Amino acid sequence: MYYPEELVEEVRQKNDIVDVISHYVRIKKKGSNYVGLCPFHNEKTGSFMVSQNKQIYKCFGCGAGGNVFSFVMEYENYTFVEAMKYLAEQAGVKLPEAEYNEEARKQQNRRTRLLALNKDAATYFYYQLRAPGGQAGLKYLAGRQLSEETMKKFGLGYANVTSSDLTQYLRSKGYSDEEIRNGGLASFHEKYGMSDKFWNRVMFPIQDINHRVIGFGGRVMGEGEPKYLNSPETEVFDKSRNLYGLNFARTSRKKRMILCEGYMDVIAMHQAGFTEAVASLGTAFTSGQASLLRRYAEDVILAYDSDEAGVRAALRAIGILRDAGLIGKILHLEPYKDPDEFIKNLGEEEFEKRIKEAEDSFSFELRMLERDYDMKVPESKLKFRRAVVEKICQVADQFEDAGPFIESACESYHFDVEEMRRAVITFGNRQETNAGLIRRRAREESRLEKREEPSKLNEKLMLSWLVDEPGLYPKIKQYLSPVDFSTGLCRKAAERLFDALEKGEGVSPSAMMTSLQADESASEEEQKEIASLFCTRISDHLRHMTGGGEAEPEKEELESVMGKDKERMLHDLLVSLKRESLLNMTGENGEKQDFAGIVQAKKALQELQKAHISLE
Repeated sequence: MYYPEELVEEVRQKNDIVDVISHYVRIKKKGSNYVGLCPFHNEKTGSFMVSQNKQIYKCFGCGAGGNVFSFVMEYENYTFVEAMKYLAEQAGVKLPEAEYNEEARKQQNRRTRLLALNKDAATYFYYQLRAPGGQAGLKYLAGRQLSEETMKKFGLGYANVTSSDLTQYLRSKGYSDEEIRNGGLASFHEKYGMSDKFWNRVMFPIQDINHRVIGFGGRVMGEGEPKYLNSPETEVFDKSRNLYGLNFARTSRKKRMILCEGYMDVIAMHQAGFTEAVASLGTAFTSGQASLLRRYAEDVILAYDSDEAGVRAALRAIGILRDAGLIGKILHLEPYKDPDEFIKNLGEEEFEKRIKEAEDSFSFELRMLERDYDMKVPESKLKFRRAVVEKICQVADQFEDAGPFIESACESYHFDVEEMRRAVITFGNRQETNAGLIRRRAREESRLEKREEPSKLNEKLMLSWLVDEPGLYPKIKQYLSPVDFSTGLCRKAAERLFDALEKGEGVSPSAMMTSLQADESASEEEQKEIASLFCTRISDHLRHMTGGGEAEPEKEELESVMGKDKERMLHDLLVSLKRESLLNMTGENGEKQDFAGIVQAKKALQELQKAHISLE
C-alpha cells in the first residue's frame, strides 16, 4: 500500500514520539532526553532513551531504535500500513484510499486471510456447541452457570471429538492446508495427514481490542492433558501483547481493571457485572500486557487464585505493574480459590466489597516476605528488617520517594522510623555503587549476542553521523558517495541523504526514516531494518573496536571525552568504507569486474589515506 511521502511526514509530525511512547512505557525526563525500561527486552536498569528533539528512540541494551512509526510497528506487531492508519487516527488525519504495491499486497492478504480463517473457525465452533455432537460442551458451560446471552457475547464454542472435521470445513471454505497450519488450527503428520489442533474441547475465541478473532483457547472435556490448550503465536496473534476480554473491558467506563488468571474467571465476572475483568493468555503476565492495561486504567486489582501458585504469580505481576507506572492491589478471595467460585457462593455485592477492601501491593509483599522469618527470634526478626529495607529500596527506585514506604513498614512492624530511614539510605548508596558495574556487564553480554557485521555497522554509523551533523557533508563529499555503500537499503538511504544534503535541505533522523518507510518498494524486512539506520552512534563503533564498554548516548558527553580523536575516528571510518567499497568491486574469487573503476577507486583510497579532514 502506498501513501505520499508528504502525508506520511504529516502524520509523523503530528504524533510526538514522547507522547506516543508514554502510552506504552513509563519514561521520565533526564537531561534533554527521556529514559525508561526497554519494552523490547527484559532489563532492570533503564537503557531505553527517547529524544524529543530528534523524534527517535534508542535502546542501548538491545539495540532497538527508530521513529514513532518504527515503535508502533514493533510494539503492536503492525505492518507499516497498519501503523500509518493507527497514528493517522490518533492525530485526526484523514487518509485517502491508498494503492497496494506487490509486497504490501501479499503481506496484507496474508493477515486478512488469517483473520478471516479465525473468524470462520470461530463460527464453526460456535455452531458445533449447539449441534447434537456438542452436548458435552453445552452441559459443561451450563454447569458453570453461564447464560445463553453470556455464551453468545464471548462466542463460546465446541471442538468435536473427531480430529479432522474443522480442517475439512475450512477446506470447503477455500482455505489451503498451508493457511490452516499457519493459523495454528491444524498440524500435519506424514502417517495421518492433516489433523485438527483442537478437539473434544470447549472453545474460547480470543479477540483483539477491535473484536477480531486472533486465536483460540480450548478447555478439554474430561481428564485429558493439557487441561487448557492455546493457539500458537501467528502473524496476527502475540500472546504477550493481548489480554482476554480487553475488547469488552476497555469500554467499561471504570478507572480500574481487574486482572484474572483464566478465561472462565473473566466470563463469570462479566456476567456478574464486573465488565472491567481481563486475563493473560495462558502465559505469565508480561510487561507488554501491563503497558496495554495502562492505556485504559491506572489501578489494577489482581484477582489471582488464592493458592500458593496464585500468590507467586501476584508477587511477580506487582513488579511488572510498577514498571509500567500502574498501582496494583490484591483482591483476597478466601475461603474460595478464584473469582468464579467466590461470586457463585457469596454473590456480587460481597465481591464488590472485597474489591473496595483490596490490599495495597506493598503491604501484601511485606506480609508474604514475613512468612520466611520467625518473628519471635531476634536474629530472624533482624534479618526480616534487612529484607524490608531492600524491598523499600526496590520500590522507591520506581517511585523516587521512599518516605511513604518507610512509614508504612514502620507502622505495620513497629520499626523506628529514623533508624529505618538511615538503613534505607545506606543500602541505597551501596546499591548505587554496584549499579554501574552491573549495567556494564549486562550491556556487554547483550551486545556480544547482537554484534553486527563491521561493514554494515560502519555504513549505519556514517549515515547517523551525517544526519546528526550535516555540516560534515561538505568536508567528506569529495571522498564518499552513495556508490560506496553496499547495495540495498543502506545505499538507498545514502542516495536520499546525500541528495538532501547537496540541496542544502534540513534533515532529521526521524524524517529520513519516514522518507524510507513511505517508499512503496521497501520490503517487510527493509521496513524493520529502517529503524536502525539512523540510530547508530560513535559509541557503537567504539564498542565494536574494543569488544565492549559503556554506551555514550549523549553527543555532548562523547565530544568532551574524545576531543580531537573525533577527527581521527572520522578519517578511519571513511577509509574503512572506501576499502570495503573497493573489495565489493571484485568478484568472489578476486576476479576484476571493472578494471578502470577499480584503478580509480584505488587512487581515491590512497588520496584519502593521506588526507587530513578538519572538523573545525
